Amino acid sequence: MLRHTTTRIILATSMVALLGGTAMAETFRWSAATDPQTMDPHAANLAPVTSFLNNIYEGLVRRGKDMAIEPSLATAWEPLTGDEDGWRFTLREGVTFQDGAQFNADDVLFSYERAISEQSDVKSWFAPVSELRVVDDYTVEFITNGPNPLFPDSIANWMILDRDWAEANGATAPARDSETYATLNANGTGPFMLDRREPGVATRLVANPDWWDEPEHNLTEAVLSPITNSATAIAALLSGELDMLATVPVQNAPRLAETDGVTVFSGVEARVIMLGFSQDKDTLYFTDGNVEGNPFTDERVRQAVAHAVDVPAIVQVIMGGLAKPAAQLQPAGLSGYSQAHTERPAYDPEAARALLAEAGYPDGFTFSFRCPNDRYLNDADVCLAITGMLRQVGLNAELETMPVANYWPELREDNADIYLLGWSPGTFDAEHPIRFLAHTPTEQLGTWNFGGYSNARIDELLPQIQQELDPAARQAMLDEVAGIIQDETAYVPLYEEPLVWAAREGIDLVQRPDNFLMLRWVTVN
Repeated sequence: MLRHTTTRIILATSMVALLGGTAMAETFRWSAATDPQTMDPHAANLAPVTSFLNNIYEGLVRRGKDMAIEPSLATAWEPLTGDEDGWRFTLREGVTFQDGAQFNADDVLFSYERAISEQSDVKSWFAPVSELRVVDDYTVEFITNGPNPLFPDSIANWMILDRDWAEANGATAPARDSETYATLNANGTGPFMLDRREPGVATRLVANPDWWDEPEHNLTEAVLSPITNSATAIAALLSGELDMLATVPVQNAPRLAETDGVTVFSGVEARVIMLGFSQDKDTLYFTDGNVEGNPFTDERVRQAVAHAVDVPAIVQVIMGGLAKPAAQLQPAGLSGYSQAHTERPAYDPEAARALLAEAGYPDGFTFSFRCPNDRYLNDADVCLAITGMLRQVGLNAELETMPVANYWPELREDNADIYLLGWSPGTFDAEHPIRFLAHTPTEQLGTWNFGGYSNARIDELLPQIQQELDPAARQAMLDEVAGIIQDETAYVPLYEEPLVWAAREGIDLVQRPDNFLMLRWVTVN
């Protein structure tokens, strides 16, 4: 441990010297409402984890400022020709991990085997892959079950670990339900190195002086301090204790925008906030005993929920008009969005009551409604508002909010009747939410389909969508799936989440629609 600490000090000092001739080296301090729960890139397929670790680890490809796929640890890739389907990647030579070890194809193989293991939370990314072949030290081939034009996009957030480092530290398997050395430590090839990890308190990164790419930042160190209380976070920004807030409640955005010395960055995140239902249980998780079975297996009850929620009111009152009502599981404008299904259910309490009566619940019923209180913008407030709306039609939601660290395990255990979920498609394509949210849950597919929704036709169409090369034919299948999901009210899409950051004057950064803060583009003036 002493050797690693000494190495970090030397590297950080080298970075100061390196930057001294071009721009003053600086410390960047920022806050977010959610702390990344692990430093293991294969243990949690969660945006706060993935976005943070993209500053330390790298994959074969990455997304640029415009979200386009560009080279990273691979310099080129091309579809295989001949009898097999798949992709060949040419790896970048001369890259070292942050402990000095050389990067090569064996690390890619190891990271693939780790990513598809039982404890991995990212194994669904490789559902179409039947084999990874090492051709030579700097060439690998992914053999897929059919043509897969989106495969390079689908692994943009897959991160590569050093085999020797993982084996030496007992971290060969992801630590999804436990802890290993990789939970609190990291060794990537990226622009920053993990120096100190104090979960829930502060995580300190230092610049990697041996990074293979040309730095655009001028940072010596970057420190993330999670702050769940928005008033505390804003006070820290205004006092100069923080340089940037990656989580700003929309109601505070106008005041901050008018504050001297503060810049507000706003847009709409490529994320849909939705309600999910437990549909694979015979009984409710929680009830007062006045109903038998599980009413949410009846699509009329799910439709009633959709009509009972006043999404325009949530957008205007809670989201300050910055959100956009959503009709599908992905935002409008992304690849594969169905123009044939742009209408969402109207707010209509009378229709909701009629549907409940038709389904045999004229007096409604009581059930569990669970939400996070530190994951999405105003998530607890949104759920409280929805609870009131549902009760107006006889749906008595027993709301329980909790920190996201406790929330995901509860959903994985199916411990909710209705739950709040946000989804951002990693490939920026409609196939992504189908694969994760709408396919019948299996070992590799439907891994975030917590409610167990199942439709045989969607399961049949997904591999065809993944393999279809003709855009019109592919879109026709995506339109069919969007129609099925809407007709059956598999989920209730609510809105596209606002994206609001704030930074003190003198901070330059790039706000991408995936809500990833990439430190390699941050400068402090």
